[in-house]
Amino acid sequence: MPELPGAGMPGPFAVHVEGFRQALARLGYSPRTARDHGYVLAQLSRWLVAEHLSPEQLTEPVLHRFVQARRLKGYRRWRSRRSLRLMVSYLRAEGAIPVAGSAEPDDPLRMLLGGYRRYLVAERRLAPCTVRARVDVAREFLAPRVAGAGLDLESLAAADVTGFLAAQARLRTTTSLKAMASPLRCLLRYLFVAGVASRDLSGAVPAVASPRLAPLPAGVAPAVVAALLASCDRTCAVGRRDLAILVLMVRLGLRAGEVAALRLDDIDWRAGTVVIRGKGGRIDQLPLPSEAGEAVADYLRHGRPASRCRAVFLRSCGPQGAMTGHCVTMVPRSASRRAGLPVVGAHQLRHTVATQMLRQGASLPQVAEVLRHRSEDTTAIYAKVDQAALGLVVRPWPGVQR
Repeated sequence: MPELPGAGMPGPFAVHVEGFRQALARLGYSPRTARDHGYVLAQLSRWLVAEHLSPEQLTEPVLHRFVQARRLKGYRRWRSRRSLRLMVSYLRAEGAIPVAGSAEPDDPLRMLLGGYRRYLVAERRLAPCTVRARVDVAREFLAPRVAGAGLDLESLAAADVTGFLAAQARLRTTTSLKAMASPLRCLLRYLFVAGVASRDLSGAVPAVASPRLAPLPAGVAPAVVAALLASCDRTCAVGRRDLAILVLMVRLGLRAGEVAALRLDDIDWRAGTVVIRGKGGRIDQLPLPSEAGEAVADYLRHGRPASRCRAVFLRSCGPQGAMTGHCVTMVPRSASRRAGLPVVGAHQLRHTVATQMLRQGASLPQVAEVLRHRSEDTTAIYAKVDQAALGLVVRPWPGVQR
């Protein structure tokens, strides 16, 4: 892979490379991962020399230029600003570069996105991953509207909204585009409520054609569930952890974020219950099935490393600490590969719980209660797999009987 301009020049961050590697190693990252991060830091150091920039000039726009240069050179990793977060945090802690926002206190886009982020957290009570995704959409929509020292939002019209989505439609799949429409509506409502925009343009966001009730819920067969559970090596810590996570998903229908949010204090072993922290700050107490309780207890006794972290499930590699929702999402995917099966997603296991309940005679309100849906309209998608109930209302097709 060709090197970025500045190869052979050590640059201002050369003295920090080894310390950065050691800091990552203390956080639990593997030696190879720490080495690769150090390589990118050395590359950034040389790139600054080639661009005739000083460390004090390493602001957010400059960091975006660096990752863009990596993309243009064909690098497959460290191609986004988020991928540099560990490096930037280390350099700021060492005082090697300015603290975020100190060099650009009046950056209008940064200030607006900061207020929007606080709104999503405090008012909407969204999960961190959802907040990050919505802020990313907001940044992509608003960045072209930065004009000089301000944001040009007075002239924002419905045509700008539809034009933005039309441009995105040429680059994205239908599913990806649909996932962008809702965050865009949320942003436009916020701009109006916050007094930044004079009109509420959320209604200008067109609906993306994707019939909600068209596809069947993607559950998996009991044999597939058994294969996923059997793929976990119960003789090692990671295998015990993955087994406990999978059992919670297939017995309680937990979302990946709900599994990641479990704390040691949430499990009442005497009463046999567990507290679930769901979407929108919702908190529910559910019975803990014996199979799930045994799997979690086995992990806590024989697999979970000693830690002050109160999360039930911890990462097996750096950084040390609680698993994130994304980490939990990868557990059934990894189990699928080990079992030689097509990829089974975390949400498919949630669908599986619902479809099995219906086949065993549960009603839609009961399914809604177990899955903790706010509205039974969300549960209505499972009516299509309740063949027993549908058989009571089906009528013969008119015409000649054959």
